[in-house]
Amino acid sequence: MINITLPDNSIKSFEDFPSGLDVARSISEGFARNCVAVKINDHLIDLETPIKADSAISLLTVNDDEALEILRHSSAHVMAEAVLDIYPDAKLTIGPVVADGFYYDIDMNPISEEDFAAIENRMKQIIKEKKKFERQVVSKAEALEIFKDNPFKVELINELDDSEEISLYKNGQFVDLCRGPHIPHSGMIKGFKLMKISGAYWRADQTREQLQRLYGTSFFDKKLLNKYLHMIEEAKKRDHRKIGTRLDLYSFHDEAAGMPFFHPKGIAIWNTLLDYWRHEHKLDGYVETKTPVMLNRALWEKSGHWENYRENMYTSVIDDEEYAIKPMNCPGGMLLYKTKSYSYRDLPLRAGEIGLVHRHELSGALSGLFRVRAFHQDDAHLFMTPDQIGDEVLRALKLAERIYARFGLKFKLELSTRPDKSIGTDEQWEMATNGLRDALDKYGMDYELNEGDGAFYGPKIDFHILDALGRTWQCGTVQLDMSLPERFDLTYKGADNDKHRPIMVHRTIFGSLERFLGILVEHFAGRFPLWLAPVQAILLPINTDLGPYADEVKSQLESHGIRCETDHRNETLKKKIREAQLSYIPLIITIGEKEKESGTLSIRTLDGKVRMGITLDEFLTPVLKHIRERILDGAAF
Repeated sequence: MINITLPDNSIKSFEDFPSGLDVARSISEGFARNCVAVKINDHLIDLETPIKADSAISLLTVNDDEALEILRHSSAHVMAEAVLDIYPDAKLTIGPVVADGFYYDIDMNPISEEDFAAIENRMKQIIKEKKKFERQVVSKAEALEIFKDNPFKVELINELDDSEEISLYKNGQFVDLCRGPHIPHSGMIKGFKLMKISGAYWRADQTREQLQRLYGTSFFDKKLLNKYLHMIEEAKKRDHRKIGTRLDLYSFHDEAAGMPFFHPKGIAIWNTLLDYWRHEHKLDGYVETKTPVMLNRALWEKSGHWENYRENMYTSVIDDEEYAIKPMNCPGGMLLYKTKSYSYRDLPLRAGEIGLVHRHELSGALSGLFRVRAFHQDDAHLFMTPDQIGDEVLRALKLAERIYARFGLKFKLELSTRPDKSIGTDEQWEMATNGLRDALDKYGMDYELNEGDGAFYGPKIDFHILDALGRTWQCGTVQLDMSLPERFDLTYKGADNDKHRPIMVHRTIFGSLERFLGILVEHFAGRFPLWLAPVQAILLPINTDLGPYADEVKSQLESHGIRCETDHRNETLKKKIREAQLSYIPLIITIGEKEKESGTLSIRTLDGKVRMGITLDEFLTPVLKHIRERILDGAAF
């Protein structure tokens, strides 16, 4: 008799070894049709694998995130089978699930998106046949024989221990190395699409074979696929590289790959972001610091970066001494702390820095403002006593919430705990992790626990912000560090007059200022709220004779801090208005003879409304309030 305990603690008993499918059918046939796999003690197995001992299980259905990963893993197999059917000389390597889909690296002649239709048609046939995914366990010798014609699979198999279990999955005549689990049959793939093709090196080694990386995505419901594809099209329209070029915000040049150039309008947004950052941090008790961009090798050896991060650092030799451009602000912050002696009464100390850092990224990985080699981090280093951890982390969470809310950005939280390789004692890790957990509990927002994914020097909380399309971006972090205070011998005098080691927290909110700006461009699709817009108002004289008067009005607006321009071109008013609208300028002010004589303004806003006969004071009062209070929604006038 096998007893199966379900998540609601009900128990079902079976005479023989039941599979997850048997358990599902004992609930209902309809439920069973929606089941994908079984979870036993956090271990996933195929739906038809016999359960040979009393177990507590949960059945994954098509509505579970983990089930979607399984579907996409199975879809990668279907795609690989289709590729081999069309290109029999191709050699498969690996095909993992990634965010929003899957890919397979394949040794084959280059193909293009024009070839996708043939592959997708073959995939449709495989899906229509509802081929079952069947697991087989073989010896290492058997696996080597099966894949003897594929050098990539042979390489992977040879790296396995002789006693290690090797599993294969078959669907029809197609066989692949795989741990599984998989969906019961290919017919569960209701919506799929090949997304793109790119090059990749075997095992990311530039000295090895160059492969074709074929990306795809899939869903249990075709409607969800269509929704996803619509989101992709919307994302293309919001591409920050295209919008940034059209709005004249920034540019990228081969002479400094991965190092963006900011134009005057881009700098206007940049400085507005910094002004807001400084405003919020001053209110929250931070001091602002600045450390050098280049520091000597001895410092980076002391911090551990020279040993562990050297390949990502840019270096130089000055006066026969090696230096490195900083990839992080932290070591400089440690030197600043050591310039003074601190008592427990001086803590917590909150020090923020907008620091320019450089990290070497492969040229193929560079992507607009999202992946660069030079960027500014809004770092903060918080030094505190052990009993202050909870309050300071809670304070940092609330600060991040205020800042993100100003841009209409919601977020999710994730707590990452001690990894397998780490420094520090069990007691230190317990204290640090409990401090973060207690702060999260007091904060009251649900969070995900990411076991074992903390840094080697401490646990962390990550902020995953959600943009207007529902995409997530990892930006802010609250990171406890038990390494640098030790390496730099940081101390404070306690109430007992003895020296103690301060607890240190790294904290970012924007993360990378460049990346955050790119996210905002896509989040707002270029239509920034008034307080953030690079040009807040534009004056359009209806003829050249009115140009000087328009400039007088412009000077008055600028004296109140409003960013504005005058369009002096000899173009029709209709064209000027249209181009101002396409540039998403929030306030379009038309200047005609009537406005000049009466000393009034004609205001057009991006919502299409026009207001005439407005005095300057009637205009300034709501506009300046909108800017001063950094109001997110609605027209200022």
